[in-house]
Amino acid sequence: MATTGDRGRGATVSALDALDFVLDRSSPVPLYHQFAQQLEAAIERGTLTPGNLLGNEVDLSARLGLSRPTVRQAIQSLVDKGLLVRRRGVGTQVVHSRVKRPLELSSLYDDLETAGQAPTTRVLRNESVPAGADVAAALGLPEGAEVAVLERLRFTHGRPVAFLCNFLPTDLLELDTARLESTGLYRMMRAAGVTLHSARQTVGARTATPEEAARLDEQEGAALLTMCRTAYADTGRPVEYGTHVYRASRYAFDFRLLVRP
Repeated sequence: MATTGDRGRGATVSALDALDFVLDRSSPVPLYHQFAQQLEAAIERGTLTPGNLLGNEVDLSARLGLSRPTVRQAIQSLVDKGLLVRRRGVGTQVVHSRVKRPLELSSLYDDLETAGQAPTTRVLRNESVPAGADVAAALGLPEGAEVAVLERLRFTHGRPVAFLCNFLPTDLLELDTARLESTGLYRMMRAAGVTLHSARQTVGARTATPEEAARLDEQEGAALLTMCRTAYADTGRPVEYGTHVYRASRYAFDFRLLVRP
């Protein structure tokens, strides 16, 4: 039989008061998982937004007609995914939704800003180096030619989501560190008159190295998504070669597949 949360119980104001959760007690799916799935769906579609309070476990248990261990298990599963955080004296709070990035030629900064994820950037490296074989081939330059290398950490709501390494021709544009920390690289390209036209991109997955785990606030061996991209201007010139890693717990690529006639 389906049950819904009793929003009349408990005096604590909660973002869940505006939601109806349907829990099927006859289903083989555990109640904690049913609640966690519906709660995650509300976060993903923006019904619950960063900063929303869910109340404490006692209030949630009374409101939903569930035991405290069941509520605690559901909450913990979303805390582990980075969607919720427990705050002493406050209760459980929504941190953010998982970023879903479309596979198109766009910048991570623009995608995060469009999704309301409050992106910020920390530049770790901004200098000129001799191009290695892979970089030179991608950018159509002789091996050993000078290229600009950027290493950046991208954050959403103050937490790291991606480590970005980009190589660019040194004559393309001025790469000011302060500007790189306040806006996106592709925005800077557009402002410099560089019109991006297309890209070749490869998406993969692997586990985090100790260094990557420390940078991204993850456990060593945690799942990471990877992307390697070469972007081209409308003149056909390669203008950027990037190798990026993303926290799989907070980030996903969104595919749209079409059937060939």
